Amino acid sequence: MSEVTNELIYELLKRTHLDMGEMRQDMLEVKREVNVIRGHLAATQADINNIYGILARHDDRLERIERRLELRELAEPHTPYEPK
Repeated sequence: MSEVTNELIYELLKRTHLDMGEMRQDMLEVKREVNVIRGHLAATQADINNIYGILARHDDRLERIERRLELRELAEPHTPYEPK
């Protein structure tokens, strides 16, 4: 078994220090990517909310149109459908 010397410990500490620096850089990159994903999710949620708003307006307009048609149908004389 080899002898543990101060030089060996120093070399191991230097290697550990370099590895920790690389790990820190990797973590910063992962944080940036997570922030980008968070931004995309927020934009997607805003788009979905806009779509829901548009659908709600269309639903309101359709209900108004249906109510108007029902009023006209009541005012018009009903004749049975006869294909020609």
